[in-house]
Amino acid sequence: MTQTFTNQHLSPEAINQLVNYLPDYIKVALLEKSTELECSLEATIEMAISNFLDEEALSFEDCLLAQRLKKGRS
Repeated sequence: MTQTFTNQHLSPEAINQLVNYLPDYIKVALLEKSTELECSLEATIEMAISNFLDEEALSFEDCLLAQRLKKGRS
């Protein structure tokens, strides 16, 4: 059975909760990277997490695609 995700992105509320628990220097670095990439904080954090899990992924959807492709090859 294939698992379906209805929400493949982090909400602004989830990001705000997460960011509240991060050290200040991490918050600053994420905000600077968001500015550099000209994207939202949500997108920057999603890219960071996705890339940690899969070097080629830039979003959660990319990670899911990589997982499906790996399963398809097995």
